[in-house]
Amino acid sequence: MRPVPFDFAFQAMAERSDRAPARWRRPFLHWLSAVEAGWAVPLLLACFVAIWTLYLVIAYAGGGLHPDTLEAWAVGRNFAFGYQKHPPLMGWVTAAWTSVFPLSDWSLQLMAMANAGLALFFVDLISRQFVTGHKRVLVLLLLMLTPAYQFHAQRFNANAVLLATWPLATYCFLRAFETRAALWAAAAGSTTALAMIGKYYSIFLVASFVFAALAHPGRRAYFSSASPWISVVVGLAALSPHLYWLATTGASTFTYALAHANGNVVSSLGEVRNFLLGLAAAMSVSAVCWALIAGTRLKQFPADFAAMSPGLRLLFFIAIGTIALPVLTSLAMGTDLPSLWALQGLFLVVVLVVCGARYPIERFHTVNVTVIVAIVALAAVLVAAPIHAIYRNKHGYEEGRNFYAQAADRATHEWRELTGEPLSIVTGDDALTFATAFYSPDHPRHARPLVYQYPWGVPRKAMADGGWAALCFHDQDLCRGWIEWVSPQAGPSVRREFTVQASLWGRPGLTRQMILLMVPSRGERAAPESAANDFSASRRAAE
Repeated sequence: MRPVPFDFAFQAMAERSDRAPARWRRPFLHWLSAVEAGWAVPLLLACFVAIWTLYLVIAYAGGGLHPDTLEAWAVGRNFAFGYQKHPPLMGWVTAAWTSVFPLSDWSLQLMAMANAGLALFFVDLISRQFVTGHKRVLVLLLLMLTPAYQFHAQRFNANAVLLATWPLATYCFLRAFETRAALWAAAAGSTTALAMIGKYYSIFLVASFVFAALAHPGRRAYFSSASPWISVVVGLAALSPHLYWLATTGASTFTYALAHANGNVVSSLGEVRNFLLGLAAAMSVSAVCWALIAGTRLKQFPADFAAMSPGLRLLFFIAIGTIALPVLTSLAMGTDLPSLWALQGLFLVVVLVVCGARYPIERFHTVNVTVIVAIVALAAVLVAAPIHAIYRNKHGYEEGRNFYAQAADRATHEWRELTGEPLSIVTGDDALTFATAFYSPDHPRHARPLVYQYPWGVPRKAMADGGWAALCFHDQDLCRGWIEWVSPQAGPSVRREFTVQASLWGRPGLTRQMILLMVPSRGERAAPESAANDFSASRRAAE
């Protein structure tokens, strides 16, 4: 008697389990049965946001927020239609969030994961156009096995905001292409503009929409309707405030973006290789899970692809564009191409693979993937997060996150002791500047980013008249050199050097030395006697 192949035996087990499930599987099956009732997916997303927020709270208990998140908050304090480095969406989102939620680490960590949860909700909007029931959940579970929605998302920056804006814009474009209705066309234009003011990398999504519409068999009906032209007009109208800002401020965001275009053919080939390998690595766990689910049915892929619905075919062309167009641009212009810039587009691949499979997927497999996702999340919270926090308390971060709060408190104390006034302006190292603005009880405003301070020198006169402080790590040669260069030009100033120590749950960690330069306002009057003496001595030395 010939042995039964493993794949057929596994599939038979899956079918038997669906007919007569084990007791422990029944709560999961009850949950999956409620997908179309409307509460199963929200419950999954709520649990996802809660548990990964808890992971961030524990893992970074001894360290501050990521510099990118602090930058998003700092630039968003002043509403504008553009900022020096990036388009304004990340600042707007953070400002809106902190207008409701408290200014704390856990609050912005929750914001980052809420953004990831919202992104997954928008992905589900796309999935439900093609599948029902537990297949919708399977799409989300496979995405939760990628690093995009946890570790990439926790660094809330111009890349992270695209996690939500890309699937939202894609959903609206899909509906606009299919229905050619004016409302959906306007929605496609406005959400595409939203993606563009998240990061200019979204131009590849816009170009992919155009490519997909041209390559799709239904292109004649679409382009002969008003839909694409409504999208263009609404999109340009939504972008017009930012375009005006670019035209009237020197387009510093373009300058920053073009700084990534400095490679050659050899470096571009390396960037493309690493880009593709990075995306493959990000999808590896999900790909293995899908291979186990599909088994020998993977051989049906050519037939499934040929029978792909018009909507999925449109998504297929978009997916091709979002990968091929950045690659071609990098090769042509010599641009950098980190794979993390494209992680927000991984949903397109997962939706195509799961929704494009014409064979039924047993709920047995979805329950198994749910258990895997739950085990990974619980292991991250209960095991990985404490280990990470303890390790970083002893070994630190390259950017010095362990010391942000301590350095901000000490700088504020030194400034108040010297001047008797709240600290209002802070400059120096970018990350420390944003951290001091966030963690100092005075919440000072940040001066120009350090990348501009070197050529520009001393903060502009309006800031100098009110007094300012600059903060650097002692081992940052560039920043320390800038302080030494700018001190004589800043007028009478006081320099302090001090040591800060990391701490985790009452346990001391590593130490690091800081440099603080304080330039009081020219009309400074009230100051403690000892501080005034220090200031007088520094004034005489400067003269």
